[in-house]
Amino acid sequence: MTWLLRVLLVGCCLLPAAWADVMVLRSAQVQTTAGGKVSQQKVSLPYAWDREQASLPGTGVFEVPFALKDLPVGPYGIYFPRIGNRAEVWLNGILLSRFGDMSLDNEEDFAKAPQYLLVPAQLLRKENSLHIVIEADGGRRGGLSPPLVGPAAEVLEQYRFDYRWRVSGSLVVAVFSLLVGTIALVLWMTQRDLDRDSRQMRDGIYLSACIAELFWVLRLSDLALEHPPLAWPWWGVLQAMAFAGWICGAGLFCHHVAGWHQHPSMRWVKAGLWGLFLSSTPMAYLALSRHDKIYLTAWYGVVAFLFVGYGTAYLWAAVRRPSAERVLVAVGGLVNVAVGLRDWLVIRASDNFEEVTWIRYSSVMFGLALLYIVLMRFWRSREQARDLLDNMAAKVHEKELALAASYQQLEHLAREQERAAERTRILRDMHDGVGAHISSAIRQLQSGQASNAQLLQTLRDSLDQLKLSIDAMNLAPGDVTALLANLRYRLEPRFAASDIELQWEVELLAPLRGLDANAMRQLQFMVFEALSNVLQHAQASMLRIELHAMPEGGAQLRVIDNGRGFEPDRVKNHGLASLRERAAAIGAQLAVSSAPGQTVVSITLSPPTMD
Repeated sequence: MTWLLRVLLVGCCLLPAAWADVMVLRSAQVQTTAGGKVSQQKVSLPYAWDREQASLPGTGVFEVPFALKDLPVGPYGIYFPRIGNRAEVWLNGILLSRFGDMSLDNEEDFAKAPQYLLVPAQLLRKENSLHIVIEADGGRRGGLSPPLVGPAAEVLEQYRFDYRWRVSGSLVVAVFSLLVGTIALVLWMTQRDLDRDSRQMRDGIYLSACIAELFWVLRLSDLALEHPPLAWPWWGVLQAMAFAGWICGAGLFCHHVAGWHQHPSMRWVKAGLWGLFLSSTPMAYLALSRHDKIYLTAWYGVVAFLFVGYGTAYLWAAVRRPSAERVLVAVGGLVNVAVGLRDWLVIRASDNFEEVTWIRYSSVMFGLALLYIVLMRFWRSREQARDLLDNMAAKVHEKELALAASYQQLEHLAREQERAAERTRILRDMHDGVGAHISSAIRQLQSGQASNAQLLQTLRDSLDQLKLSIDAMNLAPGDVTALLANLRYRLEPRFAASDIELQWEVELLAPLRGLDANAMRQLQFMVFEALSNVLQHAQASMLRIELHAMPEGGAQLRVIDNGRGFEPDRVKNHGLASLRERAAAIGAQLAVSSAPGQTVVSITLSPPTMD
């Protein structure tokens, strides 16, 4: 198969056609030592050590002659598609190269990659002899393939092609698998779905892909490691386990894509895959430790035929309920099953020494399928997110309109409440102030005992109260100085008409915090009530109004007269009770002291407390 591929590539101009001077050396004389037996025979290369020596370790010495028509002018090249596991190459009695330490068994392995040697022209004769010594470990596909001898440029081109096909391509697949496995691991750790019970759980499709791809990276790493980290046969056992892990992970991946992981039979599928994975260890150990390939060959055969059935059933299910993801995975699975069956028949069952596995390349299809699934899910998630954002934007717009309408309604209600509160305040002020004075005037008229002066005083108080109620609408919050100045403007003519001397000792204070419009009206009525009492009852000749700032904040307002006085504890009139209620309403402290010749009404406005 490899030679057919080369011919086809030559026809496609992928390999140089000038092969006239390149020789393929197939005839050799070999002396082998294996299992304590020494034999010598003439053979036709390739020489598969495991097949010829029943997988027993040993040494082979090959004599490979070749002749040249003319002595070359330029350097020659010798290319070994497979040699070893460890080897020495001599040309005409001169050591050309040594691949590995010949004294170390079951460690180094140079048979996995093609080897190339540059031969100076001076070493060549017309009759030449290659002396090749190989050290083969049992079960590691050691041996010798036909060497290619010819001009260096032509042989090197063939070596490079085979190296790219067998080693570089495999490393590219390994890097791709590592990338896909890492992406799958990150997605498994970050992406969550809801199960049937609405519990969050990680998506198993990513975990199965991660398992398959990372195991495959381990499997392909064998091609790049001429010095494996584990001694043989444990490195071979680990490679068999890696292959089994890839198969089991790929099977779980296919199950998740098909949606079969939700079926009750999933537990039996998992149990079967676990059995398949765990059985690879003893089968590999038996095959490699006993130097009998039948164990692994049988195991690989069972796996191949099991997955032939599984792949066929999977493709049938994908055709019955088609989707891009299922069909892609089904086709990829069938290709891998077919390639795996080919590898088993060509390499494992027939022990073809020169063939290489193809499944290392077909495995890429699972990685491509995973990338496609991730991209499609991302695209669907983006579309769902876009629809969700559009719906959220529409709902937010609706809520904004509803809130705007509610705000307008609340604003309208607030204005109505403000107007209602203002009407209520005005009515209360009219009732408590103007209404009370007019009621007093009516009672005075009805009794017939009040003098004209008394009746006039009551009506003047009513008029002043009405004016002050109107002034209260424009009082600045906290400006006690302006409040007193307004009272002075309204009442000073009456003090003068009553022969009462007005003494004014009012500081210009900054507006006090905590005195809003309502508190200012309450304070206005308190001061007016105190002044009205002086005009009506005190018979005073002097009235003093004081306003001073307090050291700890706030202010103290005092109304002092030199009238006849009264006993505050014994007098139970409406005016004094109203003073106490209004003081309590605004958080002020009211103190009233009276004696003949001096009555003091003190109002202490404390600063607001800070929480």
